Amino acid sequence: MQIKSKDQAKWDAVSLGEIMLRLDPGDRRIRTTREFRVWEGGGEYNVTRALTRCFGLDTTVVTAIPENDVGMLLLDFIYQGGVDPSHIVWMPFDGIGRDVRVGLNFTERGFGVRGALGVSDRGHSAASQLKKGDVDWNRVFGQEGARWFHTGGIFAALSPTTPEVLLEAVQTARAHGTIVSYDLNYRASLWKANGGKERAREVNREIAKYVDVMIGNEEDFTAALGFEVEGVDETLTGLQTESFKAMIKQVMKQFPHFKAVATTLRDVHTATLNDWGAILYSDGEFYEATHRPRLEIFDRVGGGDSFASGLIYGFLSGFSPQQCVEYGAAHGALAMTTPGDTSMASLREVEKLVGGGSARVER
Repeated sequence: MQIKSKDQAKWDAVSLGEIMLRLDPGDRRIRTTREFRVWEGGGEYNVTRALTRCFGLDTTVVTAIPENDVGMLLLDFIYQGGVDPSHIVWMPFDGIGRDVRVGLNFTERGFGVRGALGVSDRGHSAASQLKKGDVDWNRVFGQEGARWFHTGGIFAALSPTTPEVLLEAVQTARAHGTIVSYDLNYRASLWKANGGKERAREVNREIAKYVDVMIGNEEDFTAALGFEVEGVDETLTGLQTESFKAMIKQVMKQFPHFKAVATTLRDVHTATLNDWGAILYSDGEFYEATHRPRLEIFDRVGGGDSFASGLIYGFLSGFSPQQCVEYGAAHGALAMTTPGDTSMASLREVEKLVGGGSARVER
């Protein structure tokens, strides 16, 4: 993988996606709470935020936000996350949010036999209204320069216009020698009113032509790209079988330009006890991260995004494929021990876990 050196680009990483306000009822239920804690979050943004806050890299995000006080609240979160906001597209507010608004995501963490629950309220969001030509991609990837570009299937599903924005972005990134990663992140609820699974496959397979590093779980590859996993059950052990690996090889036959394919592996015993692992396919070989059985989960939302950021950090740092997948899996595990969508882990904690460190108290 030919990655630009730091002196060749202003940005270590750029992301494109919607950023929402997450409303969290804590240990209560959405349906019964009387108060919410507010965070920011969004699949693609979470990756660049972690690359800055945990791994110390220079990042920026491309998104759209309405020009009102709720938009300014979201901007304040972005500032706190350390991600550069200079490529945000600000959209005029119509007074009531008929045309553009900030998307909301009500999220319960889940506990024991009660799984996590996410209820989105994101219709007519500013990011979903982005159209081809709204972003100066030549400025981002040409004039300023970027080593890595990350985006994903959530943004692709937001509206009829966002796939066109995505294609414009990935084509320009590739033209300027920027590595492109894409998290399939299939969400049936988002595609339901936007062409369903058939449209999801059409869009994602077209975008995949310009992707270097493809990320997703078995459901993503099946639903969003149309590949089937034969003879694999729903357990973590089953996902590590040769039949799953055969599916990745099948993916590589259709998309031989992929430099790497990565997936997280999760077996859910309860909302708070998961088996956790990951696989990376690179240079014709499979690399498996340390298997963590019965990992205790505080908040699972954002674990996959944190895996992606740890993986990307490994590649940008010139690590071996085995180190890359270990950093991804370790960072994802740590991110799920804290509340909110975004990572609160430190590089020191990630390095300690990759090195086999325990959870003993540090004094």
